[in-house]
Amino acid sequence: MALRQSIGRAFNLALRQYPRPVPSAPIHRMLSSVRNQRQQPQQRRPNPKFRSHAIRILDGDYSDGGSWPEDATKEYWEKEDEKHEKSMRLDPKIIKEMELEQEALRVKEEIDARKKKWIENAKPKVRKVEIDHRGRSYGRGGRKCSTARVWIQPGEGVITVNRREFLDYFPRETDREMILGPFIATNTCGMFDMIVRVEAGGVTGKAGAIRHGLARALEKYNPDYRPPMKRLGFMTRDRRVVESKKVGKKKARKAPQWVRR
Repeated sequence: MALRQSIGRAFNLALRQYPRPVPSAPIHRMLSSVRNQRQQPQQRRPNPKFRSHAIRILDGDYSDGGSWPEDATKEYWEKEDEKHEKSMRLDPKIIKEMELEQEALRVKEEIDARKKKWIENAKPKVRKVEIDHRGRSYGRGGRKCSTARVWIQPGEGVITVNRREFLDYFPRETDREMILGPFIATNTCGMFDMIVRVEAGGVTGKAGAIRHGLARALEKYNPDYRPPMKRLGFMTRDRRVVESKKVGKKKARKAPQWVRR
């Protein structure tokens, strides 16, 4: 009996320290609400980041489009389309500015392409050594009506023009100096033998044609010889020719003597 009393007192003391929670509604109501929740499908909460409506990217409208009326008619959608078209129409000033920007961009692209082409064309040409199986290099030159074919090869400096000696073919010292100009410019005097075939024209024209052909032959033998000859103008074909005679005149410009009476 005393044991039962002591157990009851301890149980009452525990209840006082940890009271049971009192339900706000009767138990049968709580159970019915739980059953209803199980029977009804769970509804998804709205996600503010997700938009199921159409977004007007061009207009910059990223706001929520709102809910459309369920009883929307054809007239309603036509009005909505008209509003959308009006919003898409740009101001003429803005359209003109856009056209000017596109034109400026096109002009800039053309200028950049032209500059790129100029840079590619400005790069120096890669020149290669051209020597035949006999160890000779060939150059063709011209001056006035004359045409010269020149072959050079390492030797003692012997020069042959149309199977004749150099001094016999060009007795004038000015013509000899003109022909030997490329050798002097490249410091190769006496290092190459030269064979020449020259046709047409006079003595001065033949000398100029041989000099032009010799400069080209030296360039093909060694491309490093080109810069000094280019500076002195030996690599350029001289296009000057005699001007043709005119009708009513004695020569190209000379007119007959004028008499008053």
